[in-house]
Amino acid sequence: MMGEVLTIRGENFGDERDMSYVTIAGIAPTASSYIEWTDKRISLRVPEFGESGLVYVYRGTRKSNPALFSNQAAIPEPVSPEQAGIGPQILSVTPASGAIGQLVSITGNNFGASREGSGVYFAWSAEAPASAPAGIGGPAWVEVSDSDLGYDLWGEREIRVRVPDGAMSGSLEVRTPRGASRPQFFGVTGKPGTKVYKDKRIYVLSYSVDIQVREASSSNTLYLWIPQPVILASQRNPEILSRSAEPYIENYRGVSLYRFRDLKADSGAGIALSYSVEVYAVETSLNPSQIRIPRQDSPSFMAAAYTAPSSLIPSDDPEVRRYSQTIIGREQNPYLKAQRIYEWLLKEGNIQWEALNGGAWDGLVKKQADPYMAALLFCALARAGGVPAQPVAGILVDKAQGAFRHFWAEFWIDGAGWIPADPALGAGAVPPSFTLRQDHRAYYFGSLDSQRIAFSRGQVSLSRMDPRGRTAVRERDYALQSLWEEAAGGIESYSSLWSDVTINGVYVQ
Repeated sequence: MMGEVLTIRGENFGDERDMSYVTIAGIAPTASSYIEWTDKRISLRVPEFGESGLVYVYRGTRKSNPALFSNQAAIPEPVSPEQAGIGPQILSVTPASGAIGQLVSITGNNFGASREGSGVYFAWSAEAPASAPAGIGGPAWVEVSDSDLGYDLWGEREIRVRVPDGAMSGSLEVRTPRGASRPQFFGVTGKPGTKVYKDKRIYVLSYSVDIQVREASSSNTLYLWIPQPVILASQRNPEILSRSAEPYIENYRGVSLYRFRDLKADSGAGIALSYSVEVYAVETSLNPSQIRIPRQDSPSFMAAAYTAPSSLIPSDDPEVRRYSQTIIGREQNPYLKAQRIYEWLLKEGNIQWEALNGGAWDGLVKKQADPYMAALLFCALARAGGVPAQPVAGILVDKAQGAFRHFWAEFWIDGAGWIPADPALGAGAVPPSFTLRQDHRAYYFGSLDSQRIAFSRGQVSLSRMDPRGRTAVRERDYALQSLWEEAAGGIESYSSLWSDVTINGVYVQ
């Protein structure tokens, strides 16, 4: 609890504190908090903060491995009958600890008969910047994800969810329109390595759509499906700053739907949007020997959804399967399979920044690819080899705040979650104005910078609003979605201009 003495035991702390320090859940205690500092033991008083979190010891430019600290004041107490109200109440979590992707049962009361507007949240934390460790607060939250098949059951008295990508040991809570539950501690175990979120950047961005109607009669409707910055473990808190019209549907699978009715001939319409979003670099360090190899008769729960072929990812094509088998060989470890595919693409894929024509299959046959083709080909070869994978679409941002459409990928490892891979940047295929890391070949398998904003994960499948509507698809754009425009009724002729994403400001923390 606050003010009590915390003792840290270990090695190589140094005989004196000097400029060394400790952080607890991102908070650096004041100098007066330290009671003892020796090479193998540190004692200090716990600073005031609200959550449990990770403890690090910093000495010079080096940082210790993390240890979990639980603030006793934040550990929830059982809810007595007198405390019962209309809000959600957790009675038990089974199991009390588990790995990323593991199914967890939450029993209690007042969860609601359906999940509308509700969610389950696990603890999440970013690494505190060494330059200003005291400026970062305690752990935040990561929500269970629909796209990761996270919600298995939602009922009034029981919820079953999978531990989401990015979760760490700490508080778990249920949030509904009637309030949030008291948090309950959940331990995240079984990680085959580490995943660190760091180098936070806050982007302010804008984009727009302009419509010019040439010929139209009465009783018509125009729909615009406009993507939003997606929510990831490494991309958080997208906030709408301004928009020129309210959406017809606020958020469906990460897309807002706008509707214009009874447009007149020779008239105009449009949408202008401005967002802010937090983006973190993610760096992973996995031990392949600790990764569970799925049995062929008992595949990963993600396999059915993310190894299946699609219109963009021809993982069932005989040529793709043949290449995948040749590249992977006898390897069974999913992480090492993905690594072999990544390294083959860098060596044989002839990846370049300039846009080419074609998709995954063309990149394979022609042995030439741009970032779009390389990301799709990585996913196709991975899926053909039994590794769950999906493409990610968005923009890449250079130091001058220039924005470029970009595509990368991620693959799933049980216990570790989604692992990023950017074959284009790994191969050095970047815009001339983008400053590339010297270790780009190794870095962009497993790690990703914070100089990008994602607008879609996977291929977002959207349905028509009118079965007779005339649709328009935008290929190779900053989101991979099946539908962008739909004209229904008496709209005979119109034109649309979709702007590129513009970066209006970048704030580095």
